[in-house]
Amino acid sequence: MSDGEVKSHDTFVLPPSVVSKIDVSRLLAELERVDNDITSEAIRHKDEEGYQPAKPLLSEQLNDFLRSNELNLDNDHSRSELIKQLRGLKDSVPVVHMTFATMADRESLGKLVTWLRESAHPQTVVAVGMQPALVAGVYLRTTSHAYDLSLRAKLKENHGKLVSTLGELRG
Repeated sequence: MSDGEVKSHDTFVLPPSVVSKIDVSRLLAELERVDNDITSEAIRHKDEEGYQPAKPLLSEQLNDFLRSNELNLDNDHSRSELIKQLRGLKDSVPVVHMTFATMADRESLGKLVTWLRESAHPQTVVAVGMQPALVAGVYLRTTSHAYDLSLRAKLKENHGKLVSTLGELRG
């Protein structure tokens, strides 16, 4: 991000490592911490000529986010604007709630969120839950729809067929 360039939060690209709204909140918290550290260090060393501040240690998620959006943290104004835009992003990302029968691993969630971003909205994030009673499959909820794609729902839907088939097998 060059001096004076302001990128709107609705144009940010979220990398696959940023899966949930909590991840977006972590990006924001880390960016605020980094901004505070850089500002504090600059104040402490303001009278030293030729002082080069150390590059802050960044998480993999923040590095992925900065790389995906071609951003850098060198400029105070750019960092402040980025923090402001990330706050807006955190409040506006579309969330898909998904409940699984077992815990989903991070890699699978990354693939799932990538597909959702290609199919639904480029900034979609997921909120993940676990409900063993689903047996298998997923219960998916958006702001306007709910879909029960679980084995439990299929068994319930076909209960009559299952009972009659079992009755026929019994003779």
